[in-house]
Amino acid sequence: MTVELTTDTEAERQEQLTELIAEHGPDWLEGFKPGSLGCHELLDRAAFLAKTVDDSLLSHPACVQNKDWYALADQAVTALCELYQRIGTAHLGKDGNSDG
Repeated sequence: MTVELTTDTEAERQEQLTELIAEHGPDWLEGFKPGSLGCHELLDRAAFLAKTVDDSLLSHPACVQNKDWYALADQAVTALCELYQRIGTAHLGKDGNSDG
């Protein structure tokens, strides 16, 4: 799955990054790098949300009866599973790329 950031999405990410640095100081990132407890927390949240979306949306009768809703819910699960895999790869040290 290829992920492309739009200019607006990247601007929003940069704004959030600037706000976090202003609020927590320049060293705040250390607690969230791959291998840290903060990164493990994100890994857990991605797994939790993927399972929740799968269990709560994909199997919901209103979603099952509508092919467009079902397709969107399936895309959400797929994206969250891919996010989990990428975080896990970086967190467990199989990929040294932690650029963000």
